[in-house]
Amino acid sequence: MTPTPPVVAVVGRPNVGKSTLVNRIVGRRVAIVEEHPGVTRDRLELEADWRGRRFRLVDTGGIVEGGGELDEKVGEQALRAAEAAEVILVVLDVATGPTAEDEAVARRLRRRRGQVIVVANKADSARLEAEAWELARLGLGDPVPVSALHGRGIGDLLDLVVEHLGPGADQPGTGADPAATGADQAAPVPAGAGGSEGSDEERLVPAEGRELAAVAIVGRPNVGKSTLFNRLVGEDRTIVHDIAGTTRDAIDTVVDTPEGRLRFIDTAGLRRRARTAEGREYYSLVRSLAAIDRADVSLLVLDAVDGVSHQEQRLAERIDAAGSPIIIVCNKWDLVDTERRLELADEIEDRLGFITYAPVIRVSAKTGLGAHRLYPALRQAIEAYHRRVPTAKLNEALKLAQAVHAAPGGRVLYAVQGAVDPPTVTLFATHRLHPSYLRYLERSLREQFFIGPTPLKLRVRVRGS
Repeated sequence: MTPTPPVVAVVGRPNVGKSTLVNRIVGRRVAIVEEHPGVTRDRLELEADWRGRRFRLVDTGGIVEGGGELDEKVGEQALRAAEAAEVILVVLDVATGPTAEDEAVARRLRRRRGQVIVVANKADSARLEAEAWELARLGLGDPVPVSALHGRGIGDLLDLVVEHLGPGADQPGTGADPAATGADQAAPVPAGAGGSEGSDEERLVPAEGRELAAVAIVGRPNVGKSTLFNRLVGEDRTIVHDIAGTTRDAIDTVVDTPEGRLRFIDTAGLRRRARTAEGREYYSLVRSLAAIDRADVSLLVLDAVDGVSHQEQRLAERIDAAGSPIIIVCNKWDLVDTERRLELADEIEDRLGFITYAPVIRVSAKTGLGAHRLYPALRQAIEAYHRRVPTAKLNEALKLAQAVHAAPGGRVLYAVQGAVDPPTVTLFATHRLHPSYLRYLERSLREQFFIGPTPLKLRVRVRGS
């Protein structure tokens, strides 16, 4: 079994370039970067490799002294990540010099001095490199001048990181120098994806080439996605606050569940169209849509109090178009009365009727009510997503369905299942089939083979076309 890579935490006050440094080390733009303080709020874990030494890189939100409740939660998350890390990269801004906030961060980390590396960021010139030594007065050790934006000094920094980590039984990497190439040539993946998952047949293993089934948690802002994520993961990994939009990145976490090992992806709330979203909201939107595309199943979280909006309809359409199963999660179920519960059932049937295969799970993410029912539903959805029906049985079922109700003006000659994820069946017919008849065939196949909560795609090829 592959050993768990050591953790390297990136901490500091807001707007010193932590996410830019993370992006530089892993060699791709994974953390949202914008010239506004507080863009990163949650912990974002990624795997990186330097000269054959693998490690997990944790990007954190800015530590702010004397801020509001949300600032305190962000700071707690950052310090918790630092406590769990083997090496801590404290990022400082050379251009501004040490500030009162930097000194507050230093006080909290001074007892970990042997594990701390002071990163003097934004040293874009020889003059600024010389000024980096002013940061040594924080008492955390000699600063390492770098420019995360331009790649300057990154190789020296990573050499020091590997020296602090010591030798490890890691898989060899590429050994490329991001300072020279502008990116680490390793192919990093989100945290937890690099290990061996064993060969147990009961593990929920998706399509070829992927190790873990991915579960995206999606929905509008402030419907309780992060609270549900924390409930499923079992620890406070994302910032939960009453202000909408406190999650900005798609956060991946691998969890051992009663149904096997799964990767949960907490996403930013979707509320604006891609063509109108701007700045960090645009990049959050892009990350969330990418999470939907790479997921094996999506949990569509609704607020039971607010009900189903046009935004949920559009989001369900987007997930259905991606071809992945959907589980509708009615959150805050403990806050609605019997009358409202009946109204919500009607809303789901009326506005989300195009995903009739999607099960509806009623939960309270805050209290844990009903959350245990999500794991069996996820297992059923993922198994259905990978379901393959033998050709002979498929054609027997279609023959029976046509005997009960013949297609008007034509018939299906034979069929083959050409793909999974989701199950996709090609029908070879004498004429084009009416959409209502295709829906009838879909229902018949679902009932015959217990295909369950996943899209089932039927494609028609007319004989001779």
